[in-house]
Amino acid sequence: MSIRQDISDKTKDAMRAKDKLRVSALRLVSAAIKDRDIAARAKDRSEGIADDEILSILAKMMKQRHESASTYEDNGRPDLAERERAEMDILREFMPQPLSEDDLKTAIDQFVTDCDATCLKDMGKIMGKIKVAFPGRVDMGKAGALVKARLTG
Repeated sequence: MSIRQDISDKTKDAMRAKDKLRVSALRLVSAAIKDRDIAARAKDRSEGIADDEILSILAKMMKQRHESASTYEDNGRPDLAERERAEMDILREFMPQPLSEDDLKTAIDQFVTDCDATCLKDMGKIMGKIKVAFPGRVDMGKAGALVKARLTG
């Protein structure tokens, strides 16, 4: 089953259960996917976006909610921070299992070898390969720090 279909099915289930938070979060995801579908159709991709692009949308939404929860906590709004965290839990259901740090380091070493990367100028190539190989499974900020450490160390 595609991620798109899974999101649609879970939205219907949440509507039947009258779970307002879940319905709201899943509708936001669906709206973001439809927005990207429209952009893809403008580029003659009539089938819309693929699952890997949906995963990137979910990862971006997770990051936004994490940042929002931190901001709400810093500003004394634990109620809003808790809502953001609850939405993160809902989004996390559709994300693949995150790549472990050891597996990420192994992949980085392999990509560095494949690209003959020797300096920080090559960092973009490595990051691009990571993004393509592990969509939605890697925190790109952490990956960037590991790539930088590998190329400079």
